[in-house]
Amino acid sequence: MMSPGGHYRVVADTIRQAIHDGRYPRGSLLPNEEQLAEELDVHRAVVNKALKILKDEGLVYVHMGVGTYVHKLPPILRDAAVRHSRTHRERGGVRGSLASELAELNYTLDSNNTVGPGKPPPDVAEVLGVDPDTDSVIIRARRMRAEGVPIQIVTSYIPRSIADGTPIAERDPGVGGISSRLAELGHAQADIQEDLVVRSPTPEEARFLRMTPDQRVFEIFHIGLTATMQAVKVNIYIMPTHQWNLRYRYPVDSD
Repeated sequence: MMSPGGHYRVVADTIRQAIHDGRYPRGSLLPNEEQLAEELDVHRAVVNKALKILKDEGLVYVHMGVGTYVHKLPPILRDAAVRHSRTHRERGGVRGSLASELAELNYTLDSNNTVGPGKPPPDVAEVLGVDPDTDSVIIRARRMRAEGVPIQIVTSYIPRSIADGTPIAERDPGVGGISSRLAELGHAQADIQEDLVVRSPTPEEARFLRMTPDQRVFEIFHIGLTATMQAVKVNIYIMPTHQWNLRYRYPVDSD
């Protein structure tokens, strides 16, 4: 039998592989620590440390009073090279890129939205060229779940000089979401800039996203620019790193 002080990473690898192989299916309840210790021929303390690793990875989570579950959803691919095309975000009549991605996976999207005028953060105001001290933007704040699992928080800022009196300022912006409405209003996005950092979640973010302080989020500061390099939209995405795989593809100058 392995000693309590060692080999917990090997045990974590074993359990992780069993999940990937489908032995412990997504959404299933794992055997308790005593059962896993007996099955793997290790001390229970080793199993406890191994599960801590998998919890921090977001592969499993604890339901207090019940036990440890395998996370229901595998990581979702966010492919930046295709998700901003009109074809992608309007496919099947959906309301934007995320809805299209989830529909392809046969996941049900639930989004709790608040929409209205507000003051932008100073960095957003600077990018958009609006006043940070007045209600100069329409703010679209969305908390999103797939199959009941919280997957991201997104806050969008659009200048009121563009959005007022349009579907962008309404709860349902229509097929294709706000990017399609911007295009129809003559503000089509020709260039996208995204700055990404990895950080700990705030307490409020952690509560909604069901995260622990040891887990991390991607924060993506997304700017939509027209052909004349006018910034017409800023999105701030907060996404659990364990729930998302990010893919970027772009042309390279061969010279």
